[in-house]
Amino acid sequence: MENLVEKVETAATWITAQSKFKPEIGLILGSGLSSVGEEIEDVEVFPYEDIPGFLRSTVEGHLGRLMIGKLQGRVVLALQGRFHRFEGYSMPQLTLPIRVIRQLGIEILITTNASGAINENYRPGEILLMADHLNLTGDNPLIGPNCDAFRTRFPDLSEAFSRRLRDKVKRIAAAEGIELQEGVYAGLVGPSFETPAEIRALRVLGADAVGFSAVPEVITAVHCGLQVLGLSCLTNMGAGMQSNPLTHEETLDVATAASRKLIDLLKAILPQL
Repeated sequence: MENLVEKVETAATWITAQSKFKPEIGLILGSGLSSVGEEIEDVEVFPYEDIPGFLRSTVEGHLGRLMIGKLQGRVVLALQGRFHRFEGYSMPQLTLPIRVIRQLGIEILITTNASGAINENYRPGEILLMADHLNLTGDNPLIGPNCDAFRTRFPDLSEAFSRRLRDKVKRIAAAEGIELQEGVYAGLVGPSFETPAEIRALRVLGADAVGFSAVPEVITAVHCGLQVLGLSCLTNMGAGMQSNPLTHEETLDVATAASRKLIDLLKAILPQL
């Protein structure tokens, strides 16, 4: 565990030495949502391979860059692409950037991704405000020796997604005329899409949407003391709920098309966080 602490401190020190900014808010840009990074002004760009301890993102639609700059007057640190368990990375490896974000003094993390809709009232292209999650990965980023430098051994996840931030986002979205869904996100490992039977089972469990990311990051963020806001672009209906086969290309296409909604929402909420 001490090795992990050293890796976090080394990466944070490297970023601090390279950047002229002190970031206030962390932002993770998921599949098809990298265009949000184009809105960042006075931007500094650091490829992941240049940052000590960071991995290489291997998934199409994840550019693998850390960006620091200004968005709506706030200094943001954006991860333009994330790491996944299905890429063969361990939980400590793929959640390292979250601990680095906290080490840099950031207190709020906004995680975005693409997901499939399970709730029959949802439609592709809508934005889901995550109210809670189901960790169905069969793993947990906190397994192993705990380090008190990262807080308690047993973090409370009864409010994994900050209620204060969710309430604020709902008020702002309503005022701006931006429609949101709010529900429970189920995190699986992937990379295979779910079967129709699995989608039916997830619905029984209370899931409204499903994806292959976010959950390990959220658990780690809560463990670090970050306030978390989760926003997901619904890119398709779950298996068995639509006639055409599910593809990653569809995920990217719909997420890219819907990214304008996410950009507008982020621009509206950032000045008020």
